[in-house]
Amino acid sequence: MTDACATLVERGDPDRFAATMAAPPPARLKLWPPYAFNLEVARAPWVSQQPLIAQMRLQFWRDVVEADTPRAHDIAAPLHALLQQTPGLAPLLTRLIDARQHDVAREPFASGSAFDAYIEDTAATLMWAAALTLGAAPQAETAFRALGWASGLATYLRAVPDLTARNLQPLPNPSPDAIRTLAGEGLNHLAIARAQRAQLTRGFPAALPAWQAPGLLAQAHTNPTRVTEGSLALSDFRKRGGLLWMALSGRL
Repeated sequence: MTDACATLVERGDPDRFAATMAAPPPARLKLWPPYAFNLEVARAPWVSQQPLIAQMRLQFWRDVVEADTPRAHDIAAPLHALLQQTPGLAPLLTRLIDARQHDVAREPFASGSAFDAYIEDTAATLMWAAALTLGAAPQAETAFRALGWASGLATYLRAVPDLTARNLQPLPNPSPDAIRTLAGEGLNHLAIARAQRAQLTRGFPAALPAWQAPGLLAQAHTNPTRVTEGSLALSDFRKRGGLLWMALSGRL
């Protein structure tokens, strides 16, 4: 059933799919279920204008995480098997669900701290959950979370124009100076991960989705208007080359 998970990720998150395909095949089998789960949870708040529908979808996935027996479901079944094999994974998946309450509410972030917490609870938690399925040691959590935060921020900044088009206020402060500061925060998290890169060795395939973060955050820091204009992106050549280099070198 992991094939169904892979197909879902390929269609819904092509960059993460490309990163996962760069991982060794045994690692892919463990990464597809949490990535597919995350995609479904992230989509839940947007499937309907009615908050009740979104809450029902999130509750479905909460029940999947808490279930004692597997459901006959393309994502739930392999995810249940992974939960049985990975102590500590269930609370992380629950945290991913809880974080999406902000999206259901569709309200602006109350503060910069609230925004930081959202990136921590979503992107950083997902990367640590993925690393945990690959056997990462507990002491590696800080490094994986820092990298996940940087990567999640980069991805979020690329989504700002789309979120704005939905009449949302995706950033606490959309001014160029505030975006530059935020990108600097992301670069600081990236520096933390790089300083602890030895901790990333075990479970490194979980780090591969961060391959675009250095370039995107550098762009946002240098020219923050690219975020609001929707031009924050790497060239196809740089994307392909960056992923290949990271996968082969094991470095950020």
